[in-house]
Amino acid sequence: MTGREESRKGSSVWSAAKPPAPDRDHHSGETSQSRREHIVQVLRDLYYGRSPAARRFRFAVLGFDILSITYFIASSVTGTAESYQIVDFVIGVVLTLDLAIRLMISRRPTTEMRRLSFWIDLVVIVALFGSAILPDLNFVRVLRMLRVLRSYRLLYELRRDFIWFRQQEEVIESAVNLIVFVFVITSLVFVVEHGNNPQFATFLDALYYTITTLTTTGFGDVTADGPWGRVLSIVIMLVGVGLFLRLLQAVFRPMKVAYECPKCGLERHDLDAVHCKHCGEVINIPTEGAV
Repeated sequence: MTGREESRKGSSVWSAAKPPAPDRDHHSGETSQSRREHIVQVLRDLYYGRSPAARRFRFAVLGFDILSITYFIASSVTGTAESYQIVDFVIGVVLTLDLAIRLMISRRPTTEMRRLSFWIDLVVIVALFGSAILPDLNFVRVLRMLRVLRSYRLLYELRRDFIWFRQQEEVIESAVNLIVFVFVITSLVFVVEHGNNPQFATFLDALYYTITTLTTTGFGDVTADGPWGRVLSIVIMLVGVGLFLRLLQAVFRPMKVAYECPKCGLERHDLDAVHCKHCGEVINIPTEGAV
């Protein structure tokens, strides 16, 4: 065997023993997929986890919601909402990112899209970005308040961490329902009456009319005209008065705490209850102790 043949044979043996070159595209795809899964898991932990960091994140989101709702109310009542389009845009971007993230980390995105909270957030986002075109519908944004306090995990954490929330949960929920109703109806009244009725020159006029109708005071100095105005007045009197009475009932009736009895399921008990009044089962209501 010549030297050239030996060299050729050695080269063929080395080629056979050498492992095939890795598929760079395949490896890159796996890396990007694992990176995406890692990001989704981190975000899922922030939104739904029980770690201190996750809780701080959710309370920060709640703080942002409270500040944005306060801005919505103040800017609409004072008539300055049209002057702060950049603020609307920034809030709209943040809410859009939040909605997109919740869809991305959801194990069933189609189920998430069928929830009422999803569509409420979507309406709020459209109202924020469309406020320059339809400023009269600015207060649809306050629907965000209703969605925030319907979050099961947020309610769970508030009950667990704050005794005052456990004591006043029904009052807070009734107040939120009433406030949302008042401002959404006020927005509708303003849209219906503003162009046709000189008595509704500002959003504050519409709010004043809604409150006087809701409380059955009925001063009569500001009245709604036309069939749609009368329909809204009927809605205010029928639905609004019921919500107002519900709030008064929650405020003035004896204070209770929300805690489900493990035996019979009774959900409201006295603050210092040791036994369930319905079945006598021993219950262990979390408290902060005597002061």
